[in-house]
Amino acid sequence: MEYIYLLLLLGGVIALCIFINRVTDKLKVPSLLLFIGLGMLFGVLLRPQIGNFTDYGLGNVVCSICLVFVIFYGGFGTNFKEARPVAGRALLLSFAGTAVTAGIVGVGVYYIFRLLPFFEGGIGWIESMLIGSVISSTDAASVFNILRSRRLNLKYRTSSLLEMESGSNDPTSYMLTVVFVALLAAKYGIEGSSAMGAGEIAAMLFSQVGFGALFGVALGFIAIFILKKFSFNMGQGGTIFVVAVALVTYSLPSILPGVLAGNGYLAVYICGIMIGNARIPQKRDCVRFFDALTNVAQMLIFFLLGLLATPEWLIRPEVLLPALLIFLFMTVIARPAAVTALLAPFRAKPNQIGVVSWAGLRGVASIVFAIYAVSTLGENALPYDLFSIVFCIVIISISLQGSLLPLISKKMHMLGDNDNVLRTFTDYQDESDVSFVKVVVGENHPWAGKRLKQCVMPREFLVVLILRGEETIVPNGETVVNAGDLLVTAAPEFENRDSFGMFEEYIGKSHAWAGKTVRELELPRGTLIAMIKRGGGTVIPYGATRVEEEDVLVCIKIPPKEGAEPVQEHGET
Repeated sequence: MEYIYLLLLLGGVIALCIFINRVTDKLKVPSLLLFIGLGMLFGVLLRPQIGNFTDYGLGNVVCSICLVFVIFYGGFGTNFKEARPVAGRALLLSFAGTAVTAGIVGVGVYYIFRLLPFFEGGIGWIESMLIGSVISSTDAASVFNILRSRRLNLKYRTSSLLEMESGSNDPTSYMLTVVFVALLAAKYGIEGSSAMGAGEIAAMLFSQVGFGALFGVALGFIAIFILKKFSFNMGQGGTIFVVAVALVTYSLPSILPGVLAGNGYLAVYICGIMIGNARIPQKRDCVRFFDALTNVAQMLIFFLLGLLATPEWLIRPEVLLPALLIFLFMTVIARPAAVTALLAPFRAKPNQIGVVSWAGLRGVASIVFAIYAVSTLGENALPYDLFSIVFCIVIISISLQGSLLPLISKKMHMLGDNDNVLRTFTDYQDESDVSFVKVVVGENHPWAGKRLKQCVMPREFLVVLILRGEETIVPNGETVVNAGDLLVTAAPEFENRDSFGMFEEYIGKSHAWAGKTVRELELPRGTLIAMIKRGGGTVIPYGATRVEEEDVLVCIKIPPKEGAEPVQEHGET
């Protein structure tokens, strides 16, 4: 019956985390920090029953699985069209920047430990470089959480740069960690270990990056093909399939032997980018599902890491002091030096370099890599408490860097003003019965040139905002609507959703509807094409609208009344 109590604890923790997440929206500290604190609190309360929770193997498994979904959805939510201009810089930061940061931090760690009285004679170079490698990557979960929860729209596509860097730099940090763990295992004479030569290290790095990227691209193409060409005879089948794809993409390159092994995190991130930027059916369902799933995953990750930590161990001078000094050295010297060296040749502006340097948050990836090192080498093999030191660095990074990132961005004049205006309205739309819709007024629009009070619209409609070039207008009845205006309108939300169904119809090359106008289509009785998703935009169709290849038709289907003749449904082709 122990599993019943485990499920009860798990359900209670998730419910409590969701409540806390709601409350932290009004606070100025990252919600992830509170989840860590909650885990530490539970660890203290449960100590009389279970003692200190130090199952690093379980923590590694759970955190790794949760991190798969966080990184996949980070790629899924990356707008590659926006990120493409900065993709080269992001990849340079994620690979060369991570390695340079690890090297500089490793040198700093070596001399920091020589100055501390707790470690007579300091520590070796390999032990120093291990710490640098473990904390060298910016954490995807932390960066995504801060940028998106605080809605930081940074200039010069810096948000895309940071998201792509943090989503793709874990492989470099992980590979460096593996190399130095192997070197230490050979140094300490751990059974089954052997020294790695330069050729073996180079081959491992090449295979991890090369095959990781190859599997990500290949499985992304396969998943997109299946999602477009096949229908699933079950509710939310496409979403469930995408979950399976994420798990397979991470696992497959990780389990292959020898030189064929690739990095699963890199593969799943690339696969996420490909699926997220493809036009696939039921994408909105995927977005809603992964929004919820990744939120829960991040809660569990940080709660479990807090549970693994022992508070009195963290405040020991031999843990807290080196963690603070390493954090300061990394934040003030190592990260800015690496970012400046790599972005300056691209003529990046000083304020952008400053924000990118400050946004190098450490998080769950660093702790997971520390858990891997401890579980491989043994808890007492290293001359320092690696897990506790890295944990303290992460706490300081999230609390200080994460909390101050919005302020730093504002002070450096990096906050952009080109956010989608409907994003703000959506916050209220999700919580109330009002919907906000944009209306683009073209040259031939019946409202063009008229005052608002002359425009024919339902009484329930209200034009709340007019965007005219760079000008934003709060209108009244006398405001004249010009051609080219974008109107934001408010209307009561439709609530009777259960009385009809919606489905998407993808128009492939051989589809019977390709090339026909809407009025020529033989639609099933009770079916209406509500809109057409074409390219990156949306078309509201009428009879003369021609259906083109690659279109996605969003159709409304009214089910027949009881006793009426059945209507044959037209499935996806």
